[in-house]
Amino acid sequence: MSLNQSETIVVRGERLKLLAEKAIWWEKEKTLILADLHLGKSAHFRKNGIAIPKQANAQIVWVLSELILQHQPEEILLLGDLFHSTMNEEWNEFVDFRKNVAHIRFRLVLGNHDMMSDKDLKLADMLHSEAYRKGPFLFLHHRPEHFRDTDFVMSGHIHPAVKLKGLGKQSMRLPCFYFSTEEAVLPSFGYFTGAHTIQVKKGDRVFVTNGEEIFAL
Repeated sequence: MSLNQSETIVVRGERLKLLAEKAIWWEKEKTLILADLHLGKSAHFRKNGIAIPKQANAQIVWVLSELILQHQPEEILLLGDLFHSTMNEEWNEFVDFRKNVAHIRFRLVLGNHDMMSDKDLKLADMLHSEAYRKGPFLFLHHRPEHFRDTDFVMSGHIHPAVKLKGLGKQSMRLPCFYFSTEEAVLPSFGYFTGAHTIQVKKGDRVFVTNGEEIFAL
């Protein structure tokens, strides 16, 4: 039986494909949208004596590379927390990767962990701003406290997840895409990022992913 690797939804008249790899493909705009890569976190942990394998950072870049090959985006839109900490060798690895896909426009909506200098961002050929508008969407890192009726906000930051319960006392928590009438919150694209269990309200749409398969609750 084949895996369900994507779900297509329509938001404000735009067709969006939610990918099991925890990204959104906006085909009309040839734009790949993802949040919270937290690159450099494994090196940051190792520096502080926590044994995280180097492959953790490489896995993030590998999955992104696979999505690029599959969808051929013109733009990659990153909704904050691209890099977890102060500069380390994993930033240089990302810059090398960036040079290999120089034909793609990278745009970063700055997150609270993004401490890169303008020089660092220029080296990575990275457009950046606190917010970005495209089509009917306002892209931010943090979801706002109040929403304007005209805005549909896409953000990251909270690493949304839901808790699924099975027979007996079995349960697991999985990352998810969360949609309400006024916003969407993307799951963390990175690893070792933690997660926030969201409270789902009537009328909300939630799509759960394990990285390989996605399904609607």
